[in-house]
Amino acid sequence: MNTGTEFRPHLRPSSGLVLICFSFLTTLGISQGDSTQRDTTYLVPYLDKIIVKANLETQTDEYQYLNEDDGTRLHLIPNNVYRLFLSLDYEFLGVSVGVVPKFLGANSDEGLKGESSFTDYRFRFFLGKWVQALEYSKVSGYYVKNMGDFAPDWTEGTDPYLQFSNLTSSKYGMSTSYVFNPNFSYRNIVYQNEWQKKSSGSFVATLFYDYNTFTFNELDIDSKERFFNIRLAPSYYYTYVLHENWFVSGNLSPSLGIRFSQNTTLDGTVTDIDTDSYFTRSISTGLNLGYSSKKVIFGANLTFNSSWYNEGQNSRTENDQFYGVLYVGYRFEPPTLVKKLFKPFTGN
Repeated sequence: MNTGTEFRPHLRPSSGLVLICFSFLTTLGISQGDSTQRDTTYLVPYLDKIIVKANLETQTDEYQYLNEDDGTRLHLIPNNVYRLFLSLDYEFLGVSVGVVPKFLGANSDEGLKGESSFTDYRFRFFLGKWVQALEYSKVSGYYVKNMGDFAPDWTEGTDPYLQFSNLTSSKYGMSTSYVFNPNFSYRNIVYQNEWQKKSSGSFVATLFYDYNTFTFNELDIDSKERFFNIRLAPSYYYTYVLHENWFVSGNLSPSLGIRFSQNTTLDGTVTDIDTDSYFTRSISTGLNLGYSSKKVIFGANLTFNSSWYNEGQNSRTENDQFYGVLYVGYRFEPPTLVKKLFKPFTGN
């Protein structure tokens, strides 16, 4: 397809793999809980219950590149509409798996947009007022969403999108969060393994650090980008209890960070290696309406996130997303065997 514009992605990133197995920390201090007394009139913990939950969300891995010289914008997006996450939490440990099954609109209109794949694994550890999270995700297959900007005679729904089936992004991510107010339940609105019974708010400081790779092998170009991000988000969360079981919560999370990148491109017989660092900025805000009881939890969450950084004087990479999440879960007593397996760590 001739779009009138040559697209040669210059994928950038950086230093080596930083994700290290963190699970050994679960053996350190997890039975001691929070050293600050928590008021049970404000919240009820359910770490001793198994919680199974399903999340349906519309978030996708989109990338936008803006050339400020001519005002052109390239918008890359994978061909999936919804993502399903199945999770299980018990005591100090939580795990979830994300997929895009066919019945949720995965790879719709394959003839026009191509095929995409998505895999996501997440682990979390609850250590008193600290929450440690780990994530691995991989997405393959993107298409150019804004084809009309490059091909004026292109017709939506009839003409195929420009596709990059060999464009793959992978992420190894970690985050460390600290909740300042012991009477505010960060877990109630993020993981639903506590029950906020009285209105409260708190500052939550989170350090994000992740290692990413982008690989591209098309149009006689073999490119691999590696980059390492680190950013700090001083967030504020507040939960207002509408009724004993109903609550609404909101948050505002600005963040600043640094991206270190290294890009290696093989174009024919010429190899180009480029190393850079960038100052990154982002802001996120969310609104959550939920229901919580001793056994049943469900709710809906709306989130807006905007992030950007300048690659040079005349180019900028940005990503603006507005997405929703629906979740439903159930709490129940763990089997005796599970209690015995966790007893050396919890003392219960």
